[in-house]
Amino acid sequence: MARGIIGTLQLAVTVAFAAPIALLGLSFLRSGETLLGAGFVAFAVLMLLVEEYLTTPQDVPAKVAEKAVGTVLPDEDDPD
Repeated sequence: MARGIIGTLQLAVTVAFAAPIALLGLSFLRSGETLLGAGFVAFAVLMLLVEEYLTTPQDVPAKVAEKAVGTVLPDEDDPD
């Protein structure tokens, strides 16, 4: 899915927060603390999934406008 500048920055910030958590989890896994390590890795993955797939109140107006423009204006790529 194509991202705008704001979406790319949001993903970068989420990765910046999730990466240390994942590294901490990997460190725990390497030292033998499997439950705690797996929990930290799962939490980091969950952070990324929530950022990607969760619709926030800020996303709703953009999605509504995108759908409205799609119904009013014809698609430029469509040969009809």
